[in-house]
Amino acid sequence: MARKNPFANVMSGEAAEDDNVILTYTNKGASKALISSLDELTAQADRLLEGETVIELDPDIIDESFVRDRLEHDEADFGELLTAIKDRGQDSPILVRPHPSTSGRYMVVFGHRRLKAAKSLKRKIRAVVKDLKDRDHVLAQGQENTARADLSFIEKAMFAAEISRRQFDSDNAIVLSALSIDRATLSKMLAVSTIPKEILDAVGAAKSVGRDRWYELKNCLERPTTQQEAKAFVETDYFKSKVGDERFNSLLAFAKSVGRPTRSKMPKVYKWASDDKSVSADIKNDSKTYTLALKSKDAAGFGDFIAENLSELYRTYRAKLDKQGA
Repeated sequence: MARKNPFANVMSGEAAEDDNVILTYTNKGASKALISSLDELTAQADRLLEGETVIELDPDIIDESFVRDRLEHDEADFGELLTAIKDRGQDSPILVRPHPSTSGRYMVVFGHRRLKAAKSLKRKIRAVVKDLKDRDHVLAQGQENTARADLSFIEKAMFAAEISRRQFDSDNAIVLSALSIDRATLSKMLAVSTIPKEILDAVGAAKSVGRDRWYELKNCLERPTTQQEAKAFVETDYFKSKVGDERFNSLLAFAKSVGRPTRSKMPKVYKWASDDKSVSADIKNDSKTYTLALKSKDAAGFGDFIAENLSELYRTYRAKLDKQGA
């Protein structure tokens, strides 16, 4: 016997069957109850599609969801899905809605990766179509992703911020229900989502980085100087050489080091000379500026050499800091 659809308070009404059209539903508002477990969320996602008419659609007439829930795609994971669908076919249908503004097209609610795979394989996609309002769309998308997808904290935070920005309700009940979170977690998600977009896009999903460390980074970046330096840092070759969580770790270490006070207020002055005495340098460090003045006959050539290799020298310096912090 089919289980009761847990989204009955989101979409209800008896299905009106037609040989040529799909089912339609009457919107009755968003669920106000918070969902407490991933097992229940998974069951909801399954039952949302249970017993519904599945049709085949051309994936090229299906557009992405209007709200983004991923910062990046895991190519290895997608490759496994692509192979599985190629070999065994599509195990479960996706959920789509008639496009809210373009006649003859659809918008995916959940099943984005299956849709991408179908497009890659040039196959039709098995789908259930429901006539959803925007608020019901994000509720279903959020609950299905929370139950099934390996979304990181920052991806959920950005999803929450986008829903909140659209102001579906005054108390963010839709966000809380969609992601199965409490208000304290939502507050930190919305705070973290204010990190500049160019920094978030550069860091990516950071799959293993949780709420507290993201909040720590957000606090560091509240200083305008630190934020500007962080924007420059994520453009460096050193940062771009990192992958996954390493990008977040290097950025946090950098942000924490910016503006760190020195122990001595007096400027430090050094002198240096090469072994063959062909070049010498006066060095001054007053904690705000670091001055290196080269002298003697080889000063210009050695100075050019340093300038040409600054990127490599900086990478070596950052690698040394990473080892010390390990």
